[in-house]
Amino acid sequence: MAHLTPDLQNYFGHMRQQGGVVVETLPKLDLDSYIKNYEGRTQFDRLLHIGRSSIPLCVDALKAAVKEAKAGGDVGRYNEAWENIRVAAPHEPEAIKDEEWIARQKDINKKESTRLESNLSGYKQNGIKESIRMGNEDLGQHYEQIGKLKEASDAYGRMRHEVSTTKHIMDCCQRLISVALQRRDWSSIISNIAKISSIQGVEDDRAMQPYIKIVSGIGYLGQGLFKEAADNLLRADLSAPADTFNDIATPNDVAIYGGLLALAVMDRGRLQTRVLDNPQFRVFLETESHIRKAITHFVSGRYSACLSILESYKVDYLLDIYLSKHVENIFSQIRQKCITQYFVPFSCVTLDSLNETFAHDGQSIEAELVDMIRSGSLNARIDSESRLLVAVQSDPRLEMQYAALKAARKYEDEAKERLRRINLIAAGLEVKAGKQQPGGDAAWTESASLGAAS
Repeated sequence: MAHLTPDLQNYFGHMRQQGGVVVETLPKLDLDSYIKNYEGRTQFDRLLHIGRSSIPLCVDALKAAVKEAKAGGDVGRYNEAWENIRVAAPHEPEAIKDEEWIARQKDINKKESTRLESNLSGYKQNGIKESIRMGNEDLGQHYEQIGKLKEASDAYGRMRHEVSTTKHIMDCCQRLISVALQRRDWSSIISNIAKISSIQGVEDDRAMQPYIKIVSGIGYLGQGLFKEAADNLLRADLSAPADTFNDIATPNDVAIYGGLLALAVMDRGRLQTRVLDNPQFRVFLETESHIRKAITHFVSGRYSACLSILESYKVDYLLDIYLSKHVENIFSQIRQKCITQYFVPFSCVTLDSLNETFAHDGQSIEAELVDMIRSGSLNARIDSESRLLVAVQSDPRLEMQYAALKAARKYEDEAKERLRRINLIAAGLEVKAGKQQPGGDAAWTESASLGAAS
């Protein structure tokens, strides 16, 4: 970082101490073209994330974030962007705090809040449900636009008491999802998506289908549930206009999220059928051809080429607001799958050949292999003297004996339980089924009342 200004060195040194993602390499994306693909408040979120993560794009992204904040009414966002650029590039014009704009915008926001709250109070006195619902919606939208996300969520939540049609329910849930995405409240996102999905016929709505699947995928991704996220993203249908969800993500994002997660959790057969042969998802893949190539390489057994493509785009992935925190985990899972699949046809492989195929320049993957063996993801052992990775051969006879013993114990337990119940019934006791225990068989409770007494 010797080529950086002292201000940027201090700024990104502080980011590293806070555990933030810091990227030193210039990404492939063009900032202006990238951000024009989005609408709404996600533009600011993405600009600020890039400004706080990318050393080459930091100043340009933060300057654009300041401009975007001032184009809206969220004083808190302006202060956040200004605080960052003040530290990173104090000599830029945007680093001078616009106190006049702040005072003027605060006054505008306060007057509008008072007006909308007064209107809502009048609607409540009149007792007209539709007016009350719209009043809460208007107030929630205003709070969201000025950055009061908790108040916006509360206002949208109050809309539920006045809903009268399925469209109102969907509108209410979508408003809550919008706020939850900004607050990174993943459980709330999944909960509200489930409410929308439960409405009869909504899954067949061409405009709503991609929204439901994409938002579900992002919600599960935020929770680290990669399989569930991939399943939803791969079912998104782009037959609807793309601008129905570009305030959340673009088709390019869907291709990247779905493709990477599928590589992390699916085997070669499912990647072929669920991704490459999927006519719906193929439309998304056409927007990001490198993801399609990486998946094709993996399915064809060209694991080194697959990883090489992904590594060349890793910087771009780290600059995505939803993906950045999970990139290392996703890449680790994909690497482990590639190593495991590469090793499957062999009884032993030299460590030198593995290093040549998978290791970064001047490094060894021996420590990575040890971790995979310990975690159980790789059934092998390392012969350090011969520098070989040797497959652990299973003993079919031993496995058969274990299976036979397990089956015998299960039969014995079931026989004892049946005899016990027969004896209880023979003694005139009443046997009732109890509640289902988590992860086990139904529990049984015995009543002490005799059959004759009943």
